[in-house]
Amino acid sequence: MKTKEIVTLQRSLLVDTEKLLNKQVEMEGTSSAYYLSMASWCHMMGYENAANYLYTHADEERMHMMKIFRYINEAGGHAFQPEIKDIRHNFNSLREIFELILEHEINVTKSINNIVDHAFTKKDFATFSFMQWYVTEQREEETMSRRALELFDIIGEEGVGLWTIDQELGKLHAAAHPQA
Repeated sequence: MKTKEIVTLQRSLLVDTEKLLNKQVEMEGTSSAYYLSMASWCHMMGYENAANYLYTHADEERMHMMKIFRYINEAGGHAFQPEIKDIRHNFNSLREIFELILEHEINVTKSINNIVDHAFTKKDFATFSFMQWYVTEQREEETMSRRALELFDIIGEEGVGLWTIDQELGKLHAAAHPQA
């Protein structure tokens, strides 16, 4: 038997599903790099709690990437290390960062939903089941992003507002990650 035939017999993952999952690996890897860059900017600007929030978030996104990466390989596919490029390193404000985070998380949710829909349509119930964790996780990610952004409207950015927002981001981070 030829090597290609053996590989084909050993895989349960559809090729088109593998492609979608590899695109998600890239999206999660980009998210990690994006949040790490934002964390660095926050750290540089003195927003220590926002930086810690984003450092943790960058680690989580990498974990999300690795979870999909392993799933692809364990299902007989071939996961690819994504090329991460064009990561922004400078931002205009702390508020802009959290606006970008919410926008990005909504795009990730759309991508996750696309994979779930695809898996269901193809009757790939293993992938459908695997992706349910991501569906729940994305709801949490969007909720946290909205809560963080709401701080800017509730507290305001004038005077000690940005300092207070940074303190509140620390509390949000602590509530979401009691072990961190």
